[in-house]
Amino acid sequence: MRRVLIISPHFPPVNAPDMHRVRLALPYLRGLGWEPTVMAVAPETIEGAILESSLEQTYPGSIRVIRVRGVSARYTRPFGFGSLWWRVGRAMRLAGDRLLAAERFDLVFFSTTQFPTFTLGTRWKARFGVPYVLDYQDPWINEHYAKTGARPPGGHLRFLIAQLNARRHERRAVLGASALITVSPTYAPQLLARYPALSAKAIHHLPFGAAAEDLAFARTHTPTVPLVCAEPGVCNVVYAGRCVPGMAPALTLLFQALRVHLAKPGATRFHFHFIGTNYAPESHARPMVLPFADREGVGSYVSEHTQRVAYFDALHYIATADAILILGSDDPGYNASKLYPCLLAARPLLCIAHPLSPIYYTASQYTPASTFAAPDETSDELKRLVTTWLGGAGCNQLPSISTRPLASHSAEAMTRRLVEIFDHAHFMRADSTP
Repeated sequence: MRRVLIISPHFPPVNAPDMHRVRLALPYLRGLGWEPTVMAVAPETIEGAILESSLEQTYPGSIRVIRVRGVSARYTRPFGFGSLWWRVGRAMRLAGDRLLAAERFDLVFFSTTQFPTFTLGTRWKARFGVPYVLDYQDPWINEHYAKTGARPPGGHLRFLIAQLNARRHERRAVLGASALITVSPTYAPQLLARYPALSAKAIHHLPFGAAAEDLAFARTHTPTVPLVCAEPGVCNVVYAGRCVPGMAPALTLLFQALRVHLAKPGATRFHFHFIGTNYAPESHARPMVLPFADREGVGSYVSEHTQRVAYFDALHYIATADAILILGSDDPGYNASKLYPCLLAARPLLCIAHPLSPIYYTASQYTPASTFAAPDETSDELKRLVTTWLGGAGCNQLPSISTRPLASHSAEAMTRRLVEIFDHAHFMRADSTP
């Protein structure tokens, strides 16, 4: 059996979006010929981590997990920084050096949005001859904020420093990789344009999958704090996940349409619940949605819980909602890790997304179960489409999604595709570092 070292700094019990590809793959890797070892950051080292012990029950307990401890953020915050990589990068490098010197691995797989860890791939390939695969869950070099003028996460200065480091290291990491995985099909053209020496055959589009077992557990799960309560005659629509500044067009459209809908006699009463919209610590979290609702005069029909909630809490709200809302960004490359769980929940669905985005492409395949719109179409036509959805024959009459076409995006099917990439990368020459 081949052996893969998986680098996933965020890992259960830490609840973070970028660990789900690994978590969902672990139950199937051994059966497909790969023995996994996971290297993760110790939960106590991750600032503001939400810990969810139930996540540890979703993969085999016999899988080896190596926990790396770095410098606590309480020692670095007084000096103005708390970046996870700056605090644990050296510890991860040393732990990996020791492990690869002592044991044989056939592949290293980096699956994380902590992109500086990608630089360890070139180091370990040069030292130990082990090939590596990079998982691009977001772009490492991100030109969206420069093009749009939007405020990047963490502010302009921190983002600038991160991008300078990205431009310094990405080329070597990308060209030295045996394969690249991208969650959005828009990332491949960007990478090929930046690095003409990169082969298009080395890039594999692999969206996030979903596990039916997660949904089954979530339906019977009792959330820690009840955020959505049934009320007679009210249709509860749930959005669970972060809201980014690029969602402003979609939010504006939604609330404009809601205002038009509510002005009609006998209109169905809706309440929109936005849960976990801000990744900032509670003391720094700010509403991302309510200002748009208040601007359109529909704030009383909207609730926003800015803090992140446990994964299975969020999934429970999605699985038991009267209807689900999915929003896209004005960045066409944006893809949502929660897309397939939302589809698998088989609830009525409203999606508002950029027409060139993978979200729009995927969700539109489930028409006529839902109405889909795109922020850059004419606003009057968009409002008509969304208002028509809101005015459907009562919330209980809205059509539900059929899950039959989702088999190809199950956790097992996605892991089979992942292993095909591993198998190919295993036979790539390990001495091809540029």
